[in-house]
Amino acid sequence: MAEGQAGFAGFAAWLDLTPADPDVFAQPERERLFQLPWQPEVAWMPADLIQVNGDPLPQTPRWVLKKVLSQAEAMGFQVKTGIECEFMLLSPEEWAISDERDRQAKPCYDQQSLMRRFSVIRDICDGMQKLGWDPYQNDHEDANGQFEMNWRFDDALVTADRHAFFKYMVKSIAEKHGYRATFMPKPFAHLTGNGCHTHISLWQGEQNLFADPQGELGLSQLAYHFIGGVLHHAPALCALTNPTVNSYRRLNAPVTLSGATWSPNTISYSGNNRTHAIRIPDAGRFELRLADAAANPYLLAAGLIAAGLDGIQHQRDPGPRCDNNTYTDPLPNAPTLPGSLVEALNHLDQNTLFRSRLGDPFVNAYLKLKRQQWQEYNRQITPWERETTLDC
Repeated sequence: MAEGQAGFAGFAAWLDLTPADPDVFAQPERERLFQLPWQPEVAWMPADLIQVNGDPLPQTPRWVLKKVLSQAEAMGFQVKTGIECEFMLLSPEEWAISDERDRQAKPCYDQQSLMRRFSVIRDICDGMQKLGWDPYQNDHEDANGQFEMNWRFDDALVTADRHAFFKYMVKSIAEKHGYRATFMPKPFAHLTGNGCHTHISLWQGEQNLFADPQGELGLSQLAYHFIGGVLHHAPALCALTNPTVNSYRRLNAPVTLSGATWSPNTISYSGNNRTHAIRIPDAGRFELRLADAAANPYLLAAGLIAAGLDGIQHQRDPGPRCDNNTYTDPLPNAPTLPGSLVEALNHLDQNTLFRSRLGDPFVNAYLKLKRQQWQEYNRQITPWERETTLDC
């Protein structure tokens, strides 16, 4: 099966198929094999899903990313991305931070809290080194029990495969040490949520097309058109970068215990300013701060690239850079991000760009699944509702 295809029932995996549909086949990419560093007799391989007739299954995320990357290639671009995926370590049996001593109001970069979980972080980082990812930074993040581990950027599909494996590796190694790792966007109302900041640039061979020493902040006009496309399509993009009900607890959130949410609340871009949806931290690239850690690695990249390519095609102007602190000095007319999953889904439903670049079969299947999740959420009666309306 590793050399050929492995068949399975697509309906059982919720791929918008019925029990009457034929099997789906997973076709592994053996050259992208990951040997589990913590269990070396096991290998993990990304695979493309194939229909019985040999055609790709159009609603599968990895195929959607490949489709968008082929569109970028047709325009003469190679896409490179890097991600910063945050996670928290919880107690396995209860909904609590695993380290009882990690309770400072501002715990970011705290060496004591990092070292108390050094064994977990070490094993994950050692795993990335063995896999050749070139990890370069691990730190305790802004929330209690929260960590971030970074590795070198690469081609977008390589990064997406590694991102998918990273989440599996973090959860597995945390479990091996007796903890539970979560990438949930906002597990605790009073703490900073788990983001997935994404860095992106376009290349031709060894030339970074986003780099321009004469450009504002070291970015080329091409890069600014790309940013313009991302900002233009941001409301619909949220459906992919912020894909759960809980995602919108992180966006537009009130101030946390540390004093800042570190997540955006407006559709805006800035220089080295972490309060906006897009930050330009250095020449030749920009950082999308919109996405959270629940985002599908393939759809996150596919949506970002599709929006940016549209910006290039239509030479979209991102407008003037905003250098305000959006938490304390919000711009009065700045467009805001969707306030809920259903609002983002409605934007995606009406977005012709994503339908054309990602494909109607994918968009329709995705909307079907996510609206079903929204309805399941709406059927819940929360303790807050009982406490505030029981005596109405």
